[in-house]
Amino acid sequence: MTTEATAEQAQQALQEEFEMFDNWMDRYQYIIDMGKQLPAFPEEWKTPERKIQGCQSNVWMHHRRDGEMLHFDAVSDAAIVSGLIAVLLRIYNDRPAGEIRDTSPHFLGDLGLDKHLSPTRSNGLHAMLGKIYEVAAEAAPAS
Repeated sequence: MTTEATAEQAQQALQEEFEMFDNWMDRYQYIIDMGKQLPAFPEEWKTPERKIQGCQSNVWMHHRRDGEMLHFDAVSDAAIVSGLIAVLLRIYNDRPAGEIRDTSPHFLGDLGLDKHLSPTRSNGLHAMLGKIYEVAAEAAPAS
């Protein structure tokens, strides 16, 4: 569920939350705990067309439009990847497609994810992010 008014505010709030932790072990645990809060993902949504390619672990993402808003659901069989899904959904879920399309993912650097994730997890995160941006671009093409 989205609590911040904009994707930018969500990125800022996450950065402030991450600053509370002194080390990356605590940050990883926080990410994993976020993943444990993901809503249930129906088994029937685990289809090949919803599977995200480029992720080492299994990741499925479902999306739907609700007016101009885009809603995403996703799940992974890996704890840290579930947490990364939760981070992405916190920023991009239930937002207008144009806002998603126009929001730079600076949280990757702000949170240090670009430096502290393994290459395979980083590739998977970028694949999930790419899918979110692809859906937003289809829903709200740039003028």
